[in-house]
Amino acid sequence: MEEQGPEQKQEPVRVEPVERTASYPSTLVRALPALLIVAGVCYDLLTPQDFTAAPFFTAAVLIAAPLFSLGATVWTGIAATAAMAVVHLRFAFDVSAVTEVLTVATAAVLAVGINRLVHRGDARLATAREIAEAAQWAVLPEPAARIGGLDIAARYEAAQEGAFIGGDLYAVQDTPHGVRLLVGDVRGKGMGAVSVVAVLIGAFREAAEQEASLEAVAQRLERALAREGVRRDIVAAFEDFTTAVLAEIPHGTPVVRLVNRGHPGPLLLYGDGEVRTLAAAEPALPLGTGALGTWPDRAQQEEFPGGAMLLFHTDGLSEARDRRGVFYDPARRLSGRVFPGPDALLAAVLDDVLLHTGGGATDDMALLAVRRA
Repeated sequence: MEEQGPEQKQEPVRVEPVERTASYPSTLVRALPALLIVAGVCYDLLTPQDFTAAPFFTAAVLIAAPLFSLGATVWTGIAATAAMAVVHLRFAFDVSAVTEVLTVATAAVLAVGINRLVHRGDARLATAREIAEAAQWAVLPEPAARIGGLDIAARYEAAQEGAFIGGDLYAVQDTPHGVRLLVGDVRGKGMGAVSVVAVLIGAFREAAEQEASLEAVAQRLERALAREGVRRDIVAAFEDFTTAVLAEIPHGTPVVRLVNRGHPGPLLLYGDGEVRTLAAAEPALPLGTGALGTWPDRAQQEEFPGGAMLLFHTDGLSEARDRRGVFYDPARRLSGRVFPGPDALLAAVLDDVLLHTGGGATDDMALLAVRRA
């Protein structure tokens, strides 16, 4: 039998999309108030008169408050108070028994108040989340699935659960010069970073249409950040910067042009499973550091054949660590794998990062995948 030589390639592994499911409170947690009431009744029936089950009934109504609706909380309080009264019927209903029943009843009333506070807070939080989501769609809209003959997919994954917007950004635009893309990472967090994202995306969309070269687009972004710095605190103007990579994919030409401003290089995934990092040929400082000096941007041209995909990402991907502190290496992890499309690629990357980090990402992550049909 002939042995396979080392120069022969291993068959690539085809990866299908993976569905991601949300988590919900377990049935056991929601059944806990009822279990505590039953446990309280059993405890009181199996112990002498001097022992009390009041802590079981009190805990039941207080646990029900944040978990249940108002009606279910009220009925839990009634059930706990009635159970406390019933278990005392086998003994004399003395002052101690009355005190314990009143204790559980008071806890039930408090539980109703807690329930109202929790649900009002949830309503305010839901409103805030809707506003944040609307702000994300306004500042960072998801690109169309097909632009200029290219298949496109994008994902924004916030490190903080429930967060919607941050300092990572992406934009895709079809122009007379080809499909132009921007992926970047603003230094800092919060609304200050979001305002810079809005400035950059607005400037990019205008410059991508008007400028004849990718280098000129980068210079327009530099000037936009300089104007934004004048409006802000002088210290922030010197400390804030944005790493970014701009790309231009001409119509009908199997190449991609890149201008990299201190950003992780995109990955080129061939149809046979080979992966290559398109590192910057000439290192350059990030956007927003024009005060440190000026230099001409130079676009580098790389092949982008049919069937290949480009994966742009922020450092939230390449700097994700496992429990031993080992960084995630997207080129190595994706090598030898073939994906049916950009959506499947991004889904596989996100699942793989969660596996690598144990579900504990520490930085926001923006991903943009492009496939030439």
